[in-house]
This record gives sequence, C-alpha cells and structure tokens, in this order.
Amino acid sequence: MKYVLVTGGVVSGLGKGVTASSIGVVLKACGLRVTSIKIDPYLNTDAGTMSPFEHGEVFVLDDGGEVDLDLGNYERFLDVTLTRDNNITTGKIYQSVLEKERKGDYLGKTVQVVPHITDAIKDWIELVSLTPVDGKEGAADVCVIELGGTVGDIESMPFIEALRQLYFTVGQDNFCLIHVSLIPVLGVVGEQKTKPTQHSVRELRALGLTPHFLACRSAQPLLENTKQKLSQFCHVPVANILNIHDVPNIWHIPLLLQNQNAHDAILKQMDLMSVAKPVDLREWTKRAETFDNLTKSVRIAMVGKYVGLTDSYLSVVKALLHACTACSFKPSIDWIAASDLEDDSAQSAPEAYATAWKTLRGAACVLVPGGFGDRGVKGMILAAKYARENNVPYLGICLGMQISVIEFARSVLCLEKANSEEFDPQTPDLVVIFMPEGSKTHMGSTMRLGSRKTLFQTPDCIMSKLYNNSNHVDERHRHRYEVNPEVVGTLEEAGLRFVGRDETGKRMEILELPCHPFYVGVQFHPEYKSRPGRPSAPFLGLIMAATGQLEAHVKTQQNGSI
Repeated sequence: MKYVLVTGGVVSGLGKGVTASSIGVVLKACGLRVTSIKIDPYLNTDAGTMSPFEHGEVFVLDDGGEVDLDLGNYERFLDVTLTRDNNITTGKIYQSVLEKERKGDYLGKTVQVVPHITDAIKDWIELVSLTPVDGKEGAADVCVIELGGTVGDIESMPFIEALRQLYFTVGQDNFCLIHVSLIPVLGVVGEQKTKPTQHSVRELRALGLTPHFLACRSAQPLLENTKQKLSQFCHVPVANILNIHDVPNIWHIPLLLQNQNAHDAILKQMDLMSVAKPVDLREWTKRAETFDNLTKSVRIAMVGKYVGLTDSYLSVVKALLHACTACSFKPSIDWIAASDLEDDSAQSAPEAYATAWKTLRGAACVLVPGGFGDRGVKGMILAAKYARENNVPYLGICLGMQISVIEFARSVLCLEKANSEEFDPQTPDLVVIFMPEGSKTHMGSTMRLGSRKTLFQTPDCIMSKLYNNSNHVDERHRHRYEVNPEVVGTLEEAGLRFVGRDETGKRMEILELPCHPFYVGVQFHPEYKSRPGRPSAPFLGLIMAATGQLEAHVKTQQNGSI
C-alpha cells in the first residue's frame, strides 16, 4: 500500500479536504485505485452529536456512519462509497484501546500513548486502507490520509507520532507527505509572505516528518521568487511546491494540480511511474469549463436554521450545484433564516422580516433542509404554505418533509394543533411521531441511519420517473421522527400522496402533491449520494420545475417506460 499524507499548517480551514480529494482525483485519472481516510483529533467518537455551527454538516455514509463533511468531498470527487472506519477520531482510538485493556488484552502492561495508542492508530490505518471502496475486489493502490487540524495542535500529537512510525515502517517509496499551508499577502506591503509556512514546516520537521511537497494556498498565483524562498528554507524542491490559488469553482483544483505536473512528481515519489497510465482529466476539464460558461442562474430560497454557516448544508449546496449544472443553470442560493419569516420577527426585527419575505417571494423554488429542535419551525411552515398555495416548486428534506405534513394538516385538514412530537408532545393531533425503536436517553448513533430501501407505491408519480422509472430507491437516512402512520389515510383522502414507503409499508418516505407543479417531501437525505455528472433525482426535479424543464423530462421518461 502507498500512502499520501496531507497535513495542514498556519491556520485551519485552508481546504485540506478539497486538496486531498483533488490529489486522489489526479491519481485516479492515472489509472490507480484510490481510497481515503480522514483523521479528526477531537475526542468525540463521531460527528453525530456536534452542532453544525461547531463543525459544519454531519455527513452520513451507507453503513450509517456519522462522519466529518470532508468524507463527503472524498465520495463526490472520487466517486467511492466509504465506511465509518474511514473516519478516525481520538474518541474511537481511545475507546478501542480501553476496551482491550478491560478485556486484559495487554497482559498486565502499563497502557500508554506510546506504544499502545500509536499502535492502534497504525493498525487502524493499515486495516482500513485495504478495504475496497470502489465496488471492485482487492485493495486500492493508494490511500490518501488527511490529518485534521493544524500541525502543533496538542490533540493531534499521537497521530503525528503514529504517522512518523508508519513512514519509517513502510519506507520512503511508499509514503508521500504533502503539507498544505497559507501564503498571505499583507495589504500594506503587497508581498507574498513565506515566514508562516517556514515556521509550520519547521514545527513538522521537529516532530519527525519532512514534507515532500508543499501545497500553498494563496489568492493569486505564487511568484517565482516566492517559490525559490520556500524551497530554500523549507527543504523542498521548487518542482514540488504546488500552488493552489483561488479558482472560479473547485472543479478546477485537479486541473490546477495536473497543470503543475503534480501527478508525475507524486508518482515518482512513490515509485508508481511504471504502473500508472497517462493522466486523463478530460471529463473534469469539460465539467469545469461548462460551469464557467453558464450565463443563466436560478434563484433558490434555502429556508433553514443554520444559514449563518453555509458549511452546515454543504452536501445540499453541492447537490444543488450538480442539479443546476445538469439543467445548464448556475445556482443562486438565497439564504433565509427560518425565524425571520415568523410573525414574531415582524415586531422584533421588522427589517429582517421584510427582507426574508421579499427574498422568498423572489425565488424560483423553495428548499427546506433537515434540522433538529423547534427554533425556526414556524417560519419553515410559513415557507411550505407559501410554496403550496402559490404553486412554487418545493422540496422538503427530512424535517422539511415533516414540515410540509404539519402545514398540510393545519391548513387543509383544519387541525390547528397538528404538530410533531419533537415540538409539542402533548398535542392531540400528532402527525409526526418519535420512532418506536429510538432512544430518548442517548443521542449518539440512536437515529435511523444509513442506506435504506424505499419502495414506490405507484409508477404514476413524478419521483419514480425522476429515478428512471425505478420501483425502488436506496437513499441515506438520519432522523428520529417520522410521519404518524395513523393519520396517513386522512392526509391521502385530502389530496396528499405518500408515493414512497419503506419495506414494511408503515414508514412514509416520499410525499407528493399531485395538483402542484412540484411539491415533494423526502424523509431521507438525497444530497449525500449526489455526484458531479449524476445529480440527485429530487434536486434535479426541483431545479427542472423551477426552470420549466420538468414536464418535458417526465414525458420522456413516461414514453421510455411504455
């Protein structure tokens, strides 16, 4: 196994995940099979209980793993299906070591960070790197490892030491270290500064790891004298100093690496030149150029709780990008804080209230994504009502689907107290209930998680046609609450159709409103499986409806199934 380690220095949030994914893309374009691992040094066992404001969105895998959003980047860029074990955290490592200690596996030894924790990290990496993630048999050729945080963080020290030992064990022909760093430009001087990177590399070398490559993040392309200076003081050849400057869209990053011959240099470092094919990134080039040349845009109202941090909905944003590109439009997302739409805001924050409603009314479609807790729920219900009554295309995901059920029950069935057990457990009209098998005492990994099968109840529905006339679909879930099966009959009599259900027929997965251009709710999270060039069906339907392309597409699918 060949390992590519990507570390970061100076500041966090430099784009290590995108860099690691792009390196994987160029190696895959050389005919190599690539897998990836993300190391998060925090003590949480997984990302499941963290606030989106704290760490961005929680990405869900097929096996139900709740992981860091960077694994979403890996899946989208490399088109692979990862497992929960591809995300290593300090919590997982310590938990596994302490379980062994309790069982007596260490035979009375004093359990220490070195060697026991570091050995557990190495064993985990070596085991997971051999697990195929691309649907083929046998291990991958290269494993790209991203170490979260920045060099020097106290919590990442055991991982740095374990990776140093791994480098020593596998040998220099099987290990490549790429250090991502920042080259700032001070406004007054206007000069590209290398000193922060010099200090970062010095820190890394003091810990026993010397980078083979520098991936320098900057606003503008690096000057030649900047590269010379970095080479001299960081002990890295000029040819191995890669510049990842700001680009119009992230699909350009693999092309940026290719243009600097990064693939050749990395292949030489890992002695893979003899097995690699000539790099072929024609598909990526076409994708990046197509997006750059788009002139029309479509306005999408995103009504959510965590709009203050766009990373909270990263996969939703990417799924919209994939769908819009497929429809030859650029996405123009209008972020609306759901609470700003509420009547209370008209009194407390009239300007925010007026702006939110003006934005909502100016959008071509409305999307209500997932979330937890009751903050902003009234605003989401108002957004769903506006879309339903004004024939504006609407997509509700997870909580967004439950919101559309609550709104329909209140407005159409005249059940004024209709609500979810999550928001009002005492209401007489529970239309959304807590899952029977859920835990009310433990938060972590107690939801309905991972890939589950949804069966279409009829082929005569928009969603079945968007899923290529399939009779079922496998999508990823992350929820504790679901539509109350006891009220389904009443809702359907009033016009709401539950066209997708689980294998028992008791869990509602997809709803549609037949008399509406596109009013869809899905209990699952389709954004997690959206890919560049293969957009997610619900998102594609939303954008097609917003841009007047849905009717023709549905007719084409209908004719194809006859």
